[in-house]
Amino acid sequence: MKNEQENEEVRHFKETKIEAEQGDAFAQWELGCMYADGKGVKQDYEEAAKWYRKAAEQGDAGAQYSLGKMYSKGQGVEKNDKEAAKWFRKAAKKGLAKAQYEFGRMYYEGKGVTKNEVEAMNWILKAAEQGVVEAKIYIAEKAVDGDYEEAIKWYRKAIDQLRGND
Repeated sequence: MKNEQENEEVRHFKETKIEAEQGDAFAQWELGCMYADGKGVKQDYEEAAKWYRKAAEQGDAGAQYSLGKMYSKGQGVEKNDKEAAKWFRKAAKKGLAKAQYEFGRMYYEGKGVTKNEVEAMNWILKAAEQGVVEAKIYIAEKAVDGDYEEAIKWYRKAIDQLRGND
C-alpha cells in the first residue's frame, strides 16, 4: 500500500512539474508545496521557494503566502521580515485569511513593517472573521487590553470553531 501511494505521489509530481515548467501558476505553487513537504520528491526548501516565487510573481495568493512563510522562517531563503511582510501583504490584499493573520502579526510585532497595533488588529480581525482560529485566539490574548468579557467572547468563538459548532 505504501509503495502505491509513493508511486502515485511521484507520478503526480512529474505531471505537476511539466505544467509548472509551462508557466501554470497553480502548478508552480503546487510544485513548491511538493518540494516543501517532500511529496513525490526529496524535500528541498530552496526548490520550494523557487517555485513559490514563480507563482507569486504571477499573482497567485497561495504562493505569495507560502513565499512569505519561507521568508519569515528562513526556509530555502535567508530569513527576511521585510520580504515576508511584502508577500503576506500581497496575499492579504487578495483576501487570503491566513495571510491576513500573518501580516497582522507582523504589524503587531513590528517585524518587516513599522509596529502599528491598530493596523495589526484590522488585519487579524479580517482573518478571524474568515475563520482563522489562531486569529481569534490572538485577539483574545492581545487586543482586549483588560476587557475580560471581550477576551472570553473570542476564546469561545475559537473553541466553538474547534468543536465544529460555529
